[in-house]
Amino acid sequence: MASPFRASLCLCLGLAAFSLAAQSKPGVDPANLDATVKPCEDFYQYANGGWLKTHGIPADKARYGAFEELNERNRAILQQILNETSAKTTWAKGSVQQKVGDFYASGMNEAAIEKRGLSPLKPVFATIDGLKDAKQLPALLAKLHNQGLSGGFGFFVGQDMKQSTRYMGNLSQGGTGLPDRDYYLKDDARSKEIRAKYETHIAKMLELAGDAPGLARARAKVVLDLETRMAQAQWSRVEMRNPQKRYNKRTLDQLVEEAPGFDWKGYLKARGVKLADLNVSQPSFFQVFGKLASEVPAPQWRTYLRWHAVSSCASLLPKAFGDESFAFQGKVLNGTPEQEPRAKRIEAATDRSLGDALGQLYVKVAFPPESKKRVLEMIENIRVALRERITGLDWMGSETKQQAMKKLDAIAVKIGYPDKWKSYAFDIKRDDYFGNTRRAAAFRVQENLAKLGKPLDRKEWNWTPPTVNASYNPSMNDITFPAGILQPPFFDPKADDAVNYGSLGFVIGHEITHGFDDSGSQFDAEGNLKNWWSEADKKAYQSRTDLVVKQYDAYEPIKGEHVNGKLTLGENIADIGGLKIAFAAYQNSLKGKPVPAPIDGFTGPQRFFLGAATVWRNHIREAALSLRLKTDPHSPGRERVNGPLSNLPEFYDAFGCADGQPMKRDAKVRPTIW
Repeated sequence: MASPFRASLCLCLGLAAFSLAAQSKPGVDPANLDATVKPCEDFYQYANGGWLKTHGIPADKARYGAFEELNERNRAILQQILNETSAKTTWAKGSVQQKVGDFYASGMNEAAIEKRGLSPLKPVFATIDGLKDAKQLPALLAKLHNQGLSGGFGFFVGQDMKQSTRYMGNLSQGGTGLPDRDYYLKDDARSKEIRAKYETHIAKMLELAGDAPGLARARAKVVLDLETRMAQAQWSRVEMRNPQKRYNKRTLDQLVEEAPGFDWKGYLKARGVKLADLNVSQPSFFQVFGKLASEVPAPQWRTYLRWHAVSSCASLLPKAFGDESFAFQGKVLNGTPEQEPRAKRIEAATDRSLGDALGQLYVKVAFPPESKKRVLEMIENIRVALRERITGLDWMGSETKQQAMKKLDAIAVKIGYPDKWKSYAFDIKRDDYFGNTRRAAAFRVQENLAKLGKPLDRKEWNWTPPTVNASYNPSMNDITFPAGILQPPFFDPKADDAVNYGSLGFVIGHEITHGFDDSGSQFDAEGNLKNWWSEADKKAYQSRTDLVVKQYDAYEPIKGEHVNGKLTLGENIADIGGLKIAFAAYQNSLKGKPVPAPIDGFTGPQRFFLGAATVWRNHIREAALSLRLKTDPHSPGRERVNGPLSNLPEFYDAFGCADGQPMKRDAKVRPTIW
């Protein structure tokens, strides 16, 4: 593909070599194994024990594993790009280099940020202080939301889940500052401790923002009380996994009738939005919010919104604000001892605000066309493997199979970076980090709202090119693999196919299988929330997924804290199925030829499973793990390896696992789906 822009930026050859360098040994490095553990006893430890022993968690990380290793390599590439672009001040106005370079330079100019102090936030405070009556709340929230500031609830434009060719407005619950509603509602010691520290944190931030200590403490209590009332109305994360429950189409008149107390029409008008209907994701939350809007006095709303403004903008203000924010978010919630260096934080902020601009520079260095071609071949081989698996299912009827095949064939693929780069129509000034970031946020808001009434853009990307992640979108029925994840150890051009199918193939299979997990399976080939299952097949499917819930509910990563099998169900289904079809695709890739000779003493199938275990290796701080067990729909790393593998006969055969060994689950409780 031709370069999407003409760059005069010169990047050194050493950078390109660095970005594409493989691990110390391509594929599986024997030094990363733990030979003292038997593979059929604990495969995660066997495959990763050597690495776990020689690697710790950096002081500025809550977790460190394969994802973080790759992310750090990508960030080193981005850092050099940013250093070189920001050092030059003669880029053409509006060019990619000028925008990226000046944005980064503004964030690194700590002296200018300290000098400005709180002054950039004062106009926001003035707007909030203008709230004299609760009836003015809708207009005020609309103004804040248009600036990309949070408070109360969320409104965004997305696909209509039952008519996927159109965009529609969506109301979603929100309003709280802690990661999950349970932190407000549970009475265990850990939850109580976090609430107390959160209240203290709010007071400290408000004091930094100008409140006297006593006033700050009083206002912190007001914030916590109001957020608790919102949390009591919020749906749980398990409830929100059900797309049928989240689809509640309403006319504006119906919304006004069901959730009185808040001027919904006035709010949407102030947002500049015209619509005939919208989706109210959690109707019961908005009924409560309407009551709160009319019952809570204006001074309490001002206090609450002032807090959310300070919290949202902490990283843009003088150092004391960022330090206090990290003291709670980093140390208390995640147990991370040290904050990342400022250069890394501003690099991440540049990616968030100017992802496509920075991404253009990144892919020229880190993602050659050959890699894209090879990954596309793997995806098609995995698609074929799943088709074969569906064909052979004994629990699924022919009509449901036909619809499943139709959906599988329709899955679109996004690899590396978008076909069309996004432009950023807002000013970026070299001496205005606060303004640059807030303008970027407002730009994203307006970009989203502008979708209403326009044709659906199926080529839109939700990830920036350097991102180390991948996704499946049920409404689009597509999978996305940014260039950032298509690097070692996930994809290594120098490694053998067995390892690449085990690592990246596992991830590809995982994302494709999401189209058929307990949630994704409710969407059809066009991305519509529509049942395409017979009743008998649906029951047969659920009987199998119930086994997945029971299996993962039993895992206890921290004493007294279990994996939530219902919260993680979709990801666990995708792990089990993704691994199975990736292995089948690897076998198909041999095209009937003999399995290649062992490498380092491991057969092809063994190297496949070792590659699969590699991508989920990680150390994680206990506080961060506890947080993830409550909020993350993914299981922890050890369970993402041992859980799926212990269900696969292909794994038992590869390593000779016998009945009764931990890595070979009893057939009676073993979920077999795809």
